Amino acid sequence: MSALGLLLSLGYLGPALLFPGALTHLLGLGVLALVALGRADPRARALALTFLTLGFTLSLWKSGNTLGLIGLVGVLVALTTLPRIPLWIRALLGLAILLVSVPLAGFANTFIFELGIQIGIYAAMALGLNVVVGMAGLLDLGYAAFFAVGAYTWAIFGSPQARNFLQGNFPLPGEYMYLFMLVAIVTTAFTGLLIGFPALRLRGDYLAIVTLGLGEVVRILANNLDHPINFTNGPQGITPVERPPIDWFRDLTAALGLGLDRTTDYQLFFYLLVLLIIGIVVLVNLNLANSRFGRAWTAIREDEIAARSMGIPLFPTKLIAFMTGAAFSGAMGVIFAAQRTFVSPESFTLLASITILAMVILGGMGSIPGAILGAAALTILNLDLLKTFSEFVRTNLPQIPSQVDPAKYERLVFGLVLVLMMIFRPQGLIPERRHRAEMEEA
Repeated sequence: MSALGLLLSLGYLGPALLFPGALTHLLGLGVLALVALGRADPRARALALTFLTLGFTLSLWKSGNTLGLIGLVGVLVALTTLPRIPLWIRALLGLAILLVSVPLAGFANTFIFELGIQIGIYAAMALGLNVVVGMAGLLDLGYAAFFAVGAYTWAIFGSPQARNFLQGNFPLPGEYMYLFMLVAIVTTAFTGLLIGFPALRLRGDYLAIVTLGLGEVVRILANNLDHPINFTNGPQGITPVERPPIDWFRDLTAALGLGLDRTTDYQLFFYLLVLLIIGIVVLVNLNLANSRFGRAWTAIREDEIAARSMGIPLFPTKLIAFMTGAAFSGAMGVIFAAQRTFVSPESFTLLASITILAMVILGGMGSIPGAILGAAALTILNLDLLKTFSEFVRTNLPQIPSQVDPAKYERLVFGLVLVLMMIFRPQGLIPERRHRAEMEEA
């Protein structure tokens, strides 16, 4: 099996270079499945993953077909989960995919940059919700409220909107976006304190219902705070929101031989910025999981009565988890507002909260790589696969009525994904070690 997987992955380089496209990507995905699921020597498997990474990169660069991005995500999952692959190979291949393969594909198809940015934003929020739901076991159905608070924190002051109730030179210069990321962390943590103080005295379904209601309160406030004083501009939203100047970034890329135009400079910049934030969030999550707070959250999740009998203060510990998860979401809200240059209440609905929760459940509650994988899977499904399938249906099957357009059934698809996960793999795609042990015992 080692030799077969290695030969097939090496042979995949030819079609990837000569016949790039959807069929070639599907072939590569099949080879990747064989390499990942079959028994193989770790060195042969690492070499096969290297060849597949090169093949997906070449095919993406030549064709721009987004199926290749799924292949690269699959390679990252294999590097994360497969045993006995040397750490330096995992790190080198992972960095090559994130810093070389995806940018090259983005230059061929700028939508890949947009997809990568959205995956990063949702991955950071999924990691934040993973602290609340996965580590502490607190069911939060209003998580998008913190995302909204972070986005509006920068959108109001980074646009002319602040002139409606303050005197000063607005919008603030784009450089202030970095400062407002810190401001949003504080603002959303304080919002988490205000929401969590009454809500976290409840448990289970009652907590879920209260957080759902409080999350909707934040969205409705954003929708209606356009009178008597216009804070949020109501349902019309706020635009244009300032972006940070990136002349230094253009000079840096020019020195490296990358000639960026106005369609790719900000996309590459925000993609790399999101990667940097994801790295920081992952490090914080790892330190939290191994800290005194992380162990206390795990104890509360497993058994509140036992945790309290061991001297863990339940309410303050839950409140810290709630505020920590909110802070991650607030920082990404600022990036979301600057990248889109537009913020409206429609981006922070109940469906957004449920989508982020579905990412955590799909990947595996409490699992850091699982949360990232869940975010990547559902973002690609929503932004790419469903819409691509809808375009195929409209183009090739015009006799099918528009009422059955696949893109209109996003909520149905998410529901089916969750139901199937609960039936066939309740521990998630990449389960946490403790959850995996519990499921094996059961």
